[in-house]
Amino acid sequence: MTNALMSAGLLLCAKIPIPLTGLTNRLAELLSLPPNSVQNAFWTIAVGAVCAVCCAVAGCFLVLRKMSLLGDALSHSVLAGTAGVYLLTGQVSPLPMLIGALVAGLLTAVLTQFVHERADVPEDSSIGIVFTSLFAFGVVVVSQAKGVHLDLDCVLFGDLALAGVNLNPMGGYLWPAAFRTLIPALVITLAFLAVFWKELKLSSFDPVFATTVGISAGLMHYLLTTVVALVTISAMEVVGLLVVALLIVPASIARLLTDKLSTMLWLASAVGVACTTSGYLLALWLESSAAGMTAVMSGLLLAVAIVLSPHEGLLVRAARTVRLRVRICAEDVLAGLFRQQERSSTPAQPVQSSRTECLKLAGGGLLAAPALRWLQSSRLLTGTREDVRLTTQGTRYARSLIRSHRLWESYLLENFNLPADHLHDPAEAMEHYIGPEMQERLRDELSQPAEDPHGRSIPD
Repeated sequence: MTNALMSAGLLLCAKIPIPLTGLTNRLAELLSLPPNSVQNAFWTIAVGAVCAVCCAVAGCFLVLRKMSLLGDALSHSVLAGTAGVYLLTGQVSPLPMLIGALVAGLLTAVLTQFVHERADVPEDSSIGIVFTSLFAFGVVVVSQAKGVHLDLDCVLFGDLALAGVNLNPMGGYLWPAAFRTLIPALVITLAFLAVFWKELKLSSFDPVFATTVGISAGLMHYLLTTVVALVTISAMEVVGLLVVALLIVPASIARLLTDKLSTMLWLASAVGVACTTSGYLLALWLESSAAGMTAVMSGLLLAVAIVLSPHEGLLVRAARTVRLRVRICAEDVLAGLFRQQERSSTPAQPVQSSRTECLKLAGGGLLAAPALRWLQSSRLLTGTREDVRLTTQGTRYARSLIRSHRLWESYLLENFNLPADHLHDPAEAMEHYIGPEMQERLRDELSQPAEDPHGRSIPD
C-alpha cells in the first residue's frame, strides 16, 4: 500500500480524530517510518486480531464437534443469501445483505442436518451437498443480475490490507469500517460462551449425556451454528473465503497443544492473532495478499505444532517409540538370562554372563547398548563387563516376562489350536505387553496351568 493511497484515505475525514494517534506517531518515530504507514499497519493488525479471536473461539467448538467442514460451507453459502436478497429487493444494501447472509448460514445448518438425518447421508457428505448447491445458486443469480459486479478478489481474499485505510466515523472518532461487524460479532460470541459455557462443554464432549441431564444438544447445535455464521460473515469482509483457515487451523493447533478447553480457547486466539499479524507483515514485505499469507502462516504453525505437540507430536511419538524399543530390548536380555538360569545346574543362583552375550540377547542393534545402560541404571543387572548378573529385582522382572510368555503360549494353544512350533514367536512379541493383572486373568481362564505347551514350568 503506497503512502499516497493511505494519505488520501485519511484526508477524506481530516476533521475527525483517529484514536491512538499519539501512540502510532511515537511508534513511527521509533521505527523511522512514515506516520501514515505505521497508523495503517497498526489498525490493520488490530482488525486482524479481532477477526482472529472471533474465528478462533467459534472454531474451537467446530473442531471439538468434528464439524470443521461447516465453516467452509457457511463461507460459501453467504453468496446465496446475498443473491437472494438482491432477487427480493433489487438493491445492494449492507444491512439487508448481512441479514440475507445470516439466513443463508442458518439454512445451511438446517438443510445439512435434515439431509443427514432424513436421507441417511453421512454428515460430511450432506454438508458438501448443501453448500455447493447454495453456492451454485448464488453464482447463477449474480451472473444473471444486471448492474451487479462481483469482485472475485474481495470474495476470495477480503480486504485486510485496506482495513487500516477504510475508516468510518463512529462515536466521534474514525475507526476501521470492519469494526462495525467484527466488534458486535466478538461481543456476541463471548456472551454466548459465557452464558452457555456448561451446555457447550457437555454437548460438545458427550451429547448423549447432555440430553440425559436436560440439555438440548440440537438447540445448542443450532445456536452454535448461528454464532459461527455471524462470525464467518463478519470475517469474510476481512479475509474472504480464507476465513476457513482462521476458523479451523488455530483451533486445531491449540487442540494439539492442550487437552483443556479453557486453555485451548486462549491458545487458539493467540495463534490466530499471530497468524494475522505475521501474515500481514509478510504480505507487506513480499507485496502479496494479506489474507493469503495469513492462511500460509496458519499452515506453517500447524506444521510446527504437529512436530512439537507435547502429547501426539512427531518428536514425542518418535521418543516414545525409541523408549518402547529400548525397553523391549532390555526385557529380551532379562528373559534370555532367566532362561539360561533355568537351564543351569544351579537354577536358584543367577548365572554369570558377559556384556557381549547381553548385547546379543538385546538384538545387537543400535538400541542394545542403551538397553543395557537402562537395565544397570534401573538396578536390574549388576556386575562388571565380563560378569553380568541378574539382581534380585531383575530376577523378579524376568520371571514375570517368562510367566507372560508361557501363559500366552498356553492360551494360543487352547483357543486357536496352533502347532507347538508356531507358539513361541507370537508369545515373544506379546510378553512385553502382558502385565500382572492380565497374567492372572489368563491363568484363571486356563484353569491355573503348571506347564506351558512345551512342558516347561510356568513361574509363580
